[in-house]
Amino acid sequence: MSTFLKLTLLSVIVCWSGVAAAEDVVRGEQGRKIDAYMTRHTKSGFSGVVFAARGGELIISKGYGLADDAKQIPFADDTVFDIGSITKQFTGAAIVKLESQGKLQVTDTIDKYFDIVPADKRQITLHHLLTHSSGLRDAFGDDYEPVSRDEIIKRAMESKLLWAPGTRYRYSNGGYSLLAAIVELVTGNTYDRYLHDALFAPAGMLHTGYQIPELNPDQLAHGYLTDGEDTGTPVDHAWADDGPYWNLRGNGGILSTAEDMFRWHQALNGTEVLPEDAKAKYFAPHVPEGPRAKTHYGYGWVIGTAGDDSTYHWHNGGNGIFFADMSRYLGDDMVLIMASNRKGRSADIPKLAVLNILR
Repeated sequence: MSTFLKLTLLSVIVCWSGVAAAEDVVRGEQGRKIDAYMTRHTKSGFSGVVFAARGGELIISKGYGLADDAKQIPFADDTVFDIGSITKQFTGAAIVKLESQGKLQVTDTIDKYFDIVPADKRQITLHHLLTHSSGLRDAFGDDYEPVSRDEIIKRAMESKLLWAPGTRYRYSNGGYSLLAAIVELVTGNTYDRYLHDALFAPAGMLHTGYQIPELNPDQLAHGYLTDGEDTGTPVDHAWADDGPYWNLRGNGGILSTAEDMFRWHQALNGTEVLPEDAKAKYFAPHVPEGPRAKTHYGYGWVIGTAGDDSTYHWHNGGNGIFFADMSRYLGDDMVLIMASNRKGRSADIPKLAVLNILR
């Protein structure tokens, strides 16, 4: 982590109710415009967080509305929320990290890792799983169904392929669950433990993971339905002892904060977590997202071109209640992180409006 980032984050940390809570940061004309817009949007039902920085300099870092209605706990930039499918970029990073350590290759076929692979799936590679081009369908059950690692592998192997591996793009959460299984089989650790030790801890991400580290309950955002019903925090749902069940593990459900996701952005600008050759593969525009798509899928990231012809990296994620979005614009080293904990049109993340102010 850069000295500047350490000083910046230390300067905004204060003590609040036993939880390390960050003070609001609103800087410059852009920050003030975003804050004014989000304040108005909050009156329509939004609650969540906006975090934007350019060149490492914070523009805005502020929560809006409530993370917990019952306790009247405000949403802040250190509130922990479900990042949904943004999880996939961590799975992708784990795979290229292991490849850089000589422990696997993305060209490996899955029969190197799984015992019983039928003939139609023996040509599926890790690259195919990473780029949603394996031919596997989206999912093999519900997120909270108590499915083990062996069971998710069995279901995937017994499923009918939609088409031959490597021939078409089709988003597959199940494919990323298989990648999480491979991470565990190769490392001998849980997926959660490997990500913490290899990615999160080196990046200084102190509040990111499934169960590591332990979190203060008051730091966890509750999710709310359109009618205001409290669905609880992400950890109130049924999980296995070592993390979520396997329809979710590796493809979604990781918990994080806006601050930690900024730390991740900063880590990806350097080589402390991933070496340059691994990052080049990680962010390469491997597979178009459809026949007429202008964007490509990398390894857990959507890769596109902004209006100024510069590259951007993007992904979002949600479970129908929580929603999160992370965008990195390489042309001006800008990152925008937004999240919400409420379902419904009035609570949608107004990303385009914020982005128009920033750009």
